[in-house]
Amino acid sequence: MSAFDDLMAFQRQTEALAQVAGRLGWDQETVMPEGSAGQRAEEIGALEGVLHARRTDPRIAEWLDKAKAPDAVGEAQLRQIRRMHKRMSKVPAKLAEEIATTMSLAQGVWAECRAKEDVAGFLPTLRKVVGLKRAEAEALAEGGDPYDALVDDYEPGMTGAEMAAMFDAMRPRLVALRERVLGAAAPKGLVGSFDRAGQEAISRELATVFGYDWSRGRIDMAVHPFSSGSGHDVRITTRVSETDPFNCFYSTIHEVGHAAYEQGINPAYALTPIGQGVSMGVHESQSRSYENQLGRSRAFTGWLFTRMREVFGEFGIADAEGFYKAVNRVHPGYIRTEADEVHYNLHVMLRFDLERALIKGKLEVSGLEDAWNTRFRADFGVAVDRPSNGMLQDVHWSCGLFGYFPTYTLGNVYAGCLVKAMRADLPGLDGRVAKGDLSEATGWLRDKLQRHGGLYEPRDVVRRACRFEPSEGPLLDYLEAKFGGIYGV
Repeated sequence: MSAFDDLMAFQRQTEALAQVAGRLGWDQETVMPEGSAGQRAEEIGALEGVLHARRTDPRIAEWLDKAKAPDAVGEAQLRQIRRMHKRMSKVPAKLAEEIATTMSLAQGVWAECRAKEDVAGFLPTLRKVVGLKRAEAEALAEGGDPYDALVDDYEPGMTGAEMAAMFDAMRPRLVALRERVLGAAAPKGLVGSFDRAGQEAISRELATVFGYDWSRGRIDMAVHPFSSGSGHDVRITTRVSETDPFNCFYSTIHEVGHAAYEQGINPAYALTPIGQGVSMGVHESQSRSYENQLGRSRAFTGWLFTRMREVFGEFGIADAEGFYKAVNRVHPGYIRTEADEVHYNLHVMLRFDLERALIKGKLEVSGLEDAWNTRFRADFGVAVDRPSNGMLQDVHWSCGLFGYFPTYTLGNVYAGCLVKAMRADLPGLDGRVAKGDLSEATGWLRDKLQRHGGLYEPRDVVRRACRFEPSEGPLLDYLEAKFGGIYGV
């Protein structure tokens, strides 16, 4: 065997073990017994130790020196292996294992404290998490910007400064749109009770409509919905609130967007470095385009309105147009995952600024709640009423996912570009969507982007799909046209 073949065989085993680690995380968030948290943390930490040892194995450097890629796919494989090996080699094995163990335990602490509205009980754990992530960031940055080092894990090649510049360009138009919308009469919202069984039935139907392959996946319940896995085992979760079925339905569609990306990757890439989504920004472009530009479109909400009336009977919305407006109702709520499209990116910007300050040591954990509440009042005009609606609402920081939040908005930006290109290519799209047929739209995304996995760099794969340079312009144009039309502003 050649050095390239030896390297790829070794890497395949590493990727398989990484999938096992991911499955442990899925189990922990869905069906693991409550009393198993301590043992599970030890299991995850032990497996992370094995993975770290493999990813930093000295033979990788030797193979990389000798390996000759047979084609462009091989070149992409080597690029990804080289990047991971360089990155992981900077982090001491003991630190990597301690991070994995701590984050596993921290998720349970977060869930318990969130349920009890107990910020003080969570702070010692969060303080430890932040300390470990600062240590990791310093090791990775090697004297450079520590936050950039963490962002690179989720969006290779992107920096905090670039994210901040993008946010600065977006904020004025978002704020101006919000002010116009909130100054207009609000459409009627959804009220009433929607039973769990009915929501779960529609949720499964939505997953099918948006192309989820049930032979390679399943859906479960979680406090914070997520998607897990790649290749032939890609699982999703959702949640149910009997007074807010949109929470369930659009969480499902969102996670199907992530899952469809993983399921749509060329199967020849499975269990290789390019056999998964290339970045979280690109991943979010799929989930957000599924959820918003498609799932909240006038065409699709007309179909959903009919299905909801068939399952739940009359629920106070007179017609499909009123339902479309109810789905897209703008209100300055507390929860990011439930935020309308106008407010969503402002939620992300808040978290980006706070976590960047935390990692750089400009903000300490003890001051986080005050900083969050002050910023939230300034950005949204209302005071945070309880911690679960404030700094305890997201699981990300307990998981150590610093650098992840800005990719949500980057995903929205990419989605704006992709759907603009899609609509140019598929002029009759809305007619099919109105019948509950999403196959043309999801097929376009699969062909233009999803199948490539990590073959191209993040921005490049979006550029190739769109045939123009990605920017925030198409997203902002879409938001202004959509909500200007709904609210008459």
